[in-house]
Amino acid sequence: MTIDLSQFHQVFYDESFEGLDTMEELLLSLSDGNADNESVNTIFRSAHSIKGGSATFGFMAVAEFTHILESLLDEMREGEREVTTEAITLLLESVDCMREMLNELQAGEKCDDAQAKILGQKFQAMLDDEPSLETKHQTVDENTTKAEVELSDQWKIIFKPQTHILGNGNEPLRMFRELSTLGECKVSLNESSIPKWDEYETEDLYLEWKIDLKAEIIEQDIIEVFEWVMDECELTISNITTSEDHKPAADKADVVKISEKTVQANVELSSSTEVVKQVKPKKEVNKTASSIRVGIEKVDSLINLVGELVITQSMLSQVGSDFQMDQLETLRLGLAQLEQNTREMQESVMQIRMMPISFAFNRFPRMVRDTAMQLEKKIDLQISGETTELDKTVMERIGDPLVHLVRNSLDHGIESPAERIAKDKPETGTINLDAFHQGGNIIIEIQDDGAGINTDKVFQKAVEKGLVAASDVLTENEIFNLLFEPGFSTADIVTDVSGRGVGMDVVKRNINILGGSILVHSEKDVGSTFSIRLPLTLAILDGQLIRVGDQIYVVPLMSVIESLQIKEELLSCVGGELDLYQLRDDYVPIIDVAKEFGFNNESFEIEESLLVVVEGDNQQVGLLVDELLTQQQVVIKSLDVNYKPIQGISGATILGDGRVALILDVVGFIRQAKHVNKSGIKTTSNAA
Repeated sequence: MTIDLSQFHQVFYDESFEGLDTMEELLLSLSDGNADNESVNTIFRSAHSIKGGSATFGFMAVAEFTHILESLLDEMREGEREVTTEAITLLLESVDCMREMLNELQAGEKCDDAQAKILGQKFQAMLDDEPSLETKHQTVDENTTKAEVELSDQWKIIFKPQTHILGNGNEPLRMFRELSTLGECKVSLNESSIPKWDEYETEDLYLEWKIDLKAEIIEQDIIEVFEWVMDECELTISNITTSEDHKPAADKADVVKISEKTVQANVELSSSTEVVKQVKPKKEVNKTASSIRVGIEKVDSLINLVGELVITQSMLSQVGSDFQMDQLETLRLGLAQLEQNTREMQESVMQIRMMPISFAFNRFPRMVRDTAMQLEKKIDLQISGETTELDKTVMERIGDPLVHLVRNSLDHGIESPAERIAKDKPETGTINLDAFHQGGNIIIEIQDDGAGINTDKVFQKAVEKGLVAASDVLTENEIFNLLFEPGFSTADIVTDVSGRGVGMDVVKRNINILGGSILVHSEKDVGSTFSIRLPLTLAILDGQLIRVGDQIYVVPLMSVIESLQIKEELLSCVGGELDLYQLRDDYVPIIDVAKEFGFNNESFEIEESLLVVVEGDNQQVGLLVDELLTQQQVVIKSLDVNYKPIQGISGATILGDGRVALILDVVGFIRQAKHVNKSGIKTTSNAA
C-alpha cells in the first residue's frame, strides 16, 4: 500500500513556520559572546526537525541547506565556537531563506535555491576561516588532515532500525539511494528478526541490512546519510580498506554510537562560481489552507455547551410534541434557556478565533534589529501586552499597518546617536509596542522617545503639495492628519526605508477598513505616540438599529457618541449646502441618511427627527434619522463576496424577522458625504 504523503504537507508547513519563528526569536535573544545553551539547543532542534521533515517529503533543497547551517549550530551548542554578531546575522538570513523556500513549495512552485547556495558559501567560509576548538574526544593530530587518516575505499555497514521507524516517516530505501550516490553499493537483507505471523504488527519493521560500499570517502560521509535516524537504529560501520597506507579495520569493527550531534557537511563550492542574488516578490500563499491552534480547554468548553444545547432542545421538543396552554410558562423558560445557550455557544466559538497578539508582534524584534543596523541607530524595542487576544482575521490585516508605523518611528522618530547625545538623551532610542483592551475594543500603541513631529515642516510640505493653502489655519490634530494623505512624506532623501510617500495613507485606509481609527499625539523632542483602536472581531458587532423612512440600518455601537432630539433653533445652514447643529460649544455637521442613499423620505420632518452623533475619521458628525430602534448583536455578511463593494456600507445582516439590514461604514459614509457635498465638512466647520 502506498501512502499519499501530500496529505501531511500542511501540518509540516505549519510546524516548520512555527519552528522558524522560534529560531528567529531565540537568535535575536543571543548576543555577541553570549551562548545561552538552552536557546542554542532549541534553535538546533527546530532546524533539525525542519531538515528531517523536508527529507521525508522529498524537499531535498531545504533539507540540504538546513544541514549546512546545522554544522555551525552544532559547534555552538557543543561549546566549540563562540556566538558572534556575524554568525547570528548569517543564521537570521538563513531563516529568511528557508521561509522563502517553504513559501514557494507551499504555493506549489519550484523551489529556487540560488540564495541558499550563496548562504551556503558564507557558512562554509565561516567554518573554514574560524576553525572550531578541539574537543576532548578529538583523536586526530593537529597537523594531520581527516582525509589522511580516515580516507578509505571499502566499507561494511550493518543497519538495524528500530521497529517503529516507519511510523516517524523514515524510509530506509531513501538512505540506500543516498549511499549509492557515494559509490558502488550492494545491499543484502537479514530476515532473521521477522516474528511469527500471529506476533506480526503490520506497521512495524523487523528487517536488518548489511551493506557493502565501495567508495573513496570518509566515515563521516556515511554517518551523514543515517543521521536523520540518530536515535532509532543500531549502526555499525567497518573500514576494510586494503590500501597499504591504512591498516585493515575489519578485525576492529568499531560500533558508531549515534547521538544527536550533527556532523559538519562536506560541501564543495567552487570559488570561481558566481551566484547572483535575485530579489523576488514574496509568494502569496493560499490563505484558505491556514489553520490555528486551539487550546483544549476551549474545545472542552464548546463540547459542554453543545451538551447543554442538546438538553434544551430535547426539552423544547417534548413540550412541542403535545403542547397545552398550561405549559406556556415551561415553553417560555425553555426558550429563555435556548437563548442563553446560543449566546454562550456564540461567545465560545468566537473565543476559538481569538489569538494572542504576540503572533503579530513577534516579527518586530527582527525588523527593528535589521533596520536599526541599516540606519546606524541604536534602538531598544519594548513589547508589552503580547498576551492580549484579538480575532485572527483582524490580526492578519493589522500586520502591515503596524510595520509601516514601526518603520516610521525608526526612520523619522528616533534620532541618530550623535543627535540624541547632543540633546542630552541616551544614545539608544526606545520604541514601545503595547496592546490592551478598552471597552469592547483593542488599543495598540506605538510610542517612541524621538524628536517628535515637526508641525511646521509638515504644514510646509502640505502647502508645497497643494494639500492646503498657506493662509489656512490648522489645528495640531489637523496637521497630524496630513501625514496620512496619499503621497505625503517629510523625508528629505528617498531611502530604502522611507521617503516615497507610500505607507501612511495605506495604514489609515487599512485601519478604517477594519472599522478602527488611529490617533496621533506628539511632543517636540519628547516623542510620538500612534494609537490604533480596533474592534475585537469582524464577524459579530454590537449595533444600534435605526429607521430611515421604511428602511432599517445598523450603526456600529462603538461609533455612536450620543443621540438627541433635534431642536430647530440650534440648526444653522451654511451656503445652502450643509446643515450644522450646535452641540454645546461646538458645531456638528449633519448628514441626511435618506438623501445620501438617494431615496425620498416623504414623512420627513426636521423637528421630529433624531440626531445620532457618531465619530469616524477623527471627527464627529450627526446622522439624521427617523427613529432609534433596539441595540443588538448582529452577524456581519460581506457585501464584497455576495454582491460588490459599496461606499459607506461595510456589510449586511439578517434581522430576527428575516429582513435584511445594511450596516453603515461610518468612516466611508462620512467620506461619501464629503464627496457629494462640494463644500466639504472641514471647510464648512471652519467657516462656522
